[in-house]
Amino acid sequence: MKASPRSNHPAPRQPAQVEVAPPRFTVRSAPLLILISAPSGGGKTTLCDLLLQSRPEMSRAITCTTRPPRPGEKDGVDYYFLTATDFLKRVQAGNFLEHATVYGNSYGLLKSELLGKLRAGKDVLLNVDVQGAATIRAAAQAEPELSEVLVTVFLTPASVEILKARLKKRNSDAEAVIQKRLAVAKQEVSQWKNFDYLLISTSKQEDLRRALAIVETEKMRVARSPAPEF
Repeated sequence: MKASPRSNHPAPRQPAQVEVAPPRFTVRSAPLLILISAPSGGGKTTLCDLLLQSRPEMSRAITCTTRPPRPGEKDGVDYYFLTATDFLKRVQAGNFLEHATVYGNSYGLLKSELLGKLRAGKDVLLNVDVQGAATIRAAAQAEPELSEVLVTVFLTPASVEILKARLKKRNSDAEAVIQKRLAVAKQEVSQWKNFDYLLISTSKQEDLRRALAIVETEKMRVARSPAPEF
């Protein structure tokens, strides 16, 4: 009886099982204050939402506002809702890192909101417009604890044509409004050189991948890394 052609070959060797010892400690780098800005329609809100989903340890900076809560909004979760009088007192006391009035309502970012989370070791994410980003950069220069951890990212489509297509796809603005937004966007995009990183938007997945790469790169900087145990 003829042997099977495979009977003369030894059975394939199974790969050796390698036991990986559990890490002796968790490497904890210094927390980051990640600021993401973009022109209207640039996709910064979507990117920020994806970042928070991908990194549960990252915390969103909560803004104060004088506008009334909308249905479903919670104080201390969506915003800190303040009266106009309380907001003004905080402005006069210098509590805000940045504040502005939009359509009759005031908005402001408390220094304590950022410092409290950073001191707790949390990465903090800021979603602001270009004007707000400039104000925060300037204000952080007077706060070494913030300037040392601030990382700024400017997100924008590659061209005004792509941005226009995105704004039209929303189907929420009239043509005149879109043209006004584009005019403002051109001025905003001209500020990209003032940021640490320029992220040309392509797809949601690719924008997220590169944003995460920026976070990891900044965490590996020597100034933010714990010394090896040797």
